[in-house]
Amino acid sequence: MLQARPDPAVTLAAARRISREIQGGTAAPRARKALRRLRRLTGAHAVGLADLSGITIWSGIVPESGRTEPLVREALHREAPQGKAPLVAVPLQVHGEPGGVLLVAGPVRSDCVREVAALVEYALERGKLEASADQAAQAELRALAAEISPHFVYNALTVIASLVRSEPDRARELMLDFADYTRYSLAKHNEYTVVAEEFRAIETYLALQKAVLAERLQVQVRVAPEVLAVAIPYLVLEPLVENAIRHGIEPSGGTGTVLVRGEASGNDCVISVEDDGVGMDPELARAILAGKGGSGNVGLANVDRRLRTVYGPWFGLVVETAPGAGTKVLVRVPRFAPGVLP
Repeated sequence: MLQARPDPAVTLAAARRISREIQGGTAAPRARKALRRLRRLTGAHAVGLADLSGITIWSGIVPESGRTEPLVREALHREAPQGKAPLVAVPLQVHGEPGGVLLVAGPVRSDCVREVAALVEYALERGKLEASADQAAQAELRALAAEISPHFVYNALTVIASLVRSEPDRARELMLDFADYTRYSLAKHNEYTVVAEEFRAIETYLALQKAVLAERLQVQVRVAPEVLAVAIPYLVLEPLVENAIRHGIEPSGGTGTVLVRGEASGNDCVISVEDDGVGMDPELARAILAGKGGSGNVGLANVDRRLRTVYGPWFGLVVETAPGAGTKVLVRVPRFAPGVLP
């Protein structure tokens, strides 16, 4: 009797699901489900995965621990598979370093075991890369949140102090604004917030800047009600407004205006930060977005990179500028995006 050959499409789909489920190693919530798929895919009696501490999770008829533990210990210290059929322990390498041990019990061909080990190694490597990328993004966000300009802090507190006697009520309001600003910038937040919260933060920041720059700075903030609840990455707008004042209005030596708008455009939310300051060479703007604009411009590059990471390479910042013509920065994000929740 002819035996039905496995459907390649089904096999590939199973391999793809296994790769996703096993990325986090033995600690992943879906790791046991991945091992069940591997067992069905290979026809093994049991498939196990051990971490670097030797802790093993299994799917199937588990061999006696007295048989598996020595194999795991040996495999963790050697590069070659340990044991013989029907129980084999294969050391896993993740980016050139020990990453655990795959155990296969049952009559499974050696070439099949090698392919399974390669699939598991790939999944673990991908999981480690994604975890590293997440950690780097969080570290970058913490660095951005902590990057409050000492010059701005000094000027804001100096202005507040000068008003304590002459205008105590205004000094109190500005001190509360300063407290709100620092609380939002430095407090621990989720990865995402909503447009309403970001606009509230920049209004506080602009109130402080107006106190510092007095008549030199005019501001207009307008946001459409339909985009207030749109979820966006935390601390996206404040760096754009700060950039408009520090690199647009202040260097001009005269008066200037900053316009901040938020509105719906089809399925997208479009936010613009525009100033009528000194502007810049478009090539410099491109360099800044590429992270090559110097330490004073890391905020724009950070925001652009985070937007592209969250929404895809077709999103990010668009900068319209020219020397003497001011600068306009556009942010376009989907009004509804899977996984983006405040």
